[in-house]
Amino acid sequence: MHIGIITPAAPRSLNGNRATAQRWAHFLIQLGHRVSISMQWDGTEYDVMVALHAWRSAESVAQFKQKYPHRPLVLAMTGTDLYRFINSHPEPTLASIHFADKLVTLHRLASRVLPESVHNKIRVIHQSALPLKTPLKRSVKTFDVCVVGHLREEKDSMRVAYAVRNLPSKSKIRVLHYGKAHNEEWANYANQEMKINSRYHWLGEVPHWKVRQAFARCHLMVLPSVMEGGANVISEATVAGLPVIASDIDGSVGLLGEDYAGFFPVKNENALAEILLKAESDAGFVEKLTQQCKRRAMLFTVDAERQAWADLIDELKILEAN
Repeated sequence: MHIGIITPAAPRSLNGNRATAQRWAHFLIQLGHRVSISMQWDGTEYDVMVALHAWRSAESVAQFKQKYPHRPLVLAMTGTDLYRFINSHPEPTLASIHFADKLVTLHRLASRVLPESVHNKIRVIHQSALPLKTPLKRSVKTFDVCVVGHLREEKDSMRVAYAVRNLPSKSKIRVLHYGKAHNEEWANYANQEMKINSRYHWLGEVPHWKVRQAFARCHLMVLPSVMEGGANVISEATVAGLPVIASDIDGSVGLLGEDYAGFFPVKNENALAEILLKAESDAGFVEKLTQQCKRRAMLFTVDAERQAWADLIDELKILEAN
């Protein structure tokens, strides 16, 4: 089949939606299909459309389904769709959801915010990651904590910096923050923080291989987000053997499990500081997180994600035949 993937993220962007689109295209090509990626639908006669982002791709979704009402349309629900636009822009977001034949979510708790009438459309496809090629080599001089993600509101990007501002002087915790500032205001936040907080280091946007190097050297990864559709950095960290500390939002709980020991209350830098100090001082706690992440990593293999797409495409073929 000719499958069109629509993503609002621009080509060559390091945006998560573009990376997801490219990875899915790779799997679909491996499964024998022809795939085109574009930012909006240009009228091409696809056999199947896969659209990322219910709100930002709403026009493409509506136009495709109006012209080809019997051709399958798969809608991937992003974090901002689920936890912002379904409320702030309900009309186009819900229209896309109802146009879709299948809804792909990246974690199993997404159904909590979707209308019950569309629960039968939901298919959970966990994002995969590749194991590290290099051995783990944790720093011994510092207890390094990495934060990976663009600096923006949804990521609560400065929370980890705030958490380490007033740690005891004997602590060796250091924060390495990788990601592009969403705008000049966010860049200023990070730059000003580095002037007053010697533990915080913002390294900006870097190639993916440098992030993977950080996974091999750091002791923990922290994901402090206020909303996530199912962050691929959790997949990457767990597959890399790097334990995770995360805010207790659905998008992270849905990936790591309700019994995971590394959650802290969202936006609570005091609780985050406590759990970071516990990790630094308690090797048994870190080992518990490591083993929990190791068990979850089985969900995030390349084979599992590719098979999930193969199963979904088989469902679409049956749907089209009927």
